[in-house]
Amino acid sequence: MRQMKTWKTINGLTVTRVLSGRCNCFCVGNGTNFILVDTGQAGAWPKLRKNLEALGVRKENLAALVLTHGHFDHAENAARVKREFGTVLIAHANDAGCIAKGDCPLCGGTVLPTRILMNLAGERIRRRFRYEPVVPDIEVGESHDLGPLGFRAYVIHTPGHSAGSMCVIVDGEIALTGDAMFGIFPGSIFPPFADDVPRMVRSWKTLLAAGCRLYLPAHGTANRRELVARQYEKYARRYLSREE
Repeated sequence: MRQMKTWKTINGLTVTRVLSGRCNCFCVGNGTNFILVDTGQAGAWPKLRKNLEALGVRKENLAALVLTHGHFDHAENAARVKREFGTVLIAHANDAGCIAKGDCPLCGGTVLPTRILMNLAGERIRRRFRYEPVVPDIEVGESHDLGPLGFRAYVIHTPGHSAGSMCVIVDGEIALTGDAMFGIFPGSIFPPFADDVPRMVRSWKTLLAAGCRLYLPAHGTANRRELVARQYEKYARRYLSREE
């Protein structure tokens, strides 16, 4: 498993990867307080807790927990984080109901192997990965400003991977993208799973419009703006040319 890594914006906000492996989770810091983005799977809790402690995250300075969406690999520790740190939970309105049940539908495959997998075993996988329910405190619509918490950052709705997918834009420089894009396959950001590929591609356009230079996905490594732009043009021609 990779160690913690920190990126810094020109205005001094920090983004630290506090969990990697099955799901990258990030902590945004402003020098005093923190916002945690995603929580990983239950088995990763000891590592997440240890890394948060090493970073200086405590009950009194964790301003919020943001879930980029409600899938199990992002949300299994959400109830525990909320309980132990007493923080507010922010999620999109489209996913709030399933997070409150601890049972969010999985999305379909975007390529032949993953389409076959989800067609054959998707329901069994979903039943296996139900998690402790937790009720979001704030349900996001199209966007949510994190400025009142002391951060030059906001949350933006980026549907496609799931209906409730969101990204966190930090200081106009760094986007925490959840599963809106991947960083696993060289030269590609295309996720192997998504509910609505055209909507996902449109969300890439939204992310490019935010002006970020770096895109940190929940799976894989960082994507540069140039790659995201090339991938948007490629898949826009394939999926959006008839519509836009």
